[in-house]
Amino acid sequence: MSTLELTKDNFDQVVKENDFILIDFWAAWCGPCRQFAPVFEGASERHPDLVFAKVDTEAQTELAAAFEIRSIPTLMIIRDSVAVFAQPGALPEAALEDLIGQARKLDMDEVRASIEKGRTQA
Repeated sequence: MSTLELTKDNFDQVVKENDFILIDFWAAWCGPCRQFAPVFEGASERHPDLVFAKVDTEAQTELAAAFEIRSIPTLMIIRDSVAVFAQPGALPEAALEDLIGQARKLDMDEVRASIEKGRTQA
């Protein structure tokens, strides 16, 4: 499966219609982004049940700003419309695979309960 290009026009729909999305925030001029691209693409081929998407931070400045992307590449994982991971830096293949495994194991009911508890304590 190839990666999907996310824009401000399709972002909400893609998140609403898919329960597990990995997003690579990148730019063409970014060396580490170019190094991470084949790792990300390879993972998309190994995990056809997941959505792999890319946000070009130069073309989609509003999306990059909305997620406060300050360093690229940044990898974000969204499960059930909840951002469960966001971290800058190019990951090696083994680290990305481990991360995907951890994200698959998350109990989203617990995650939502934890978020709600944090809101009520704030």
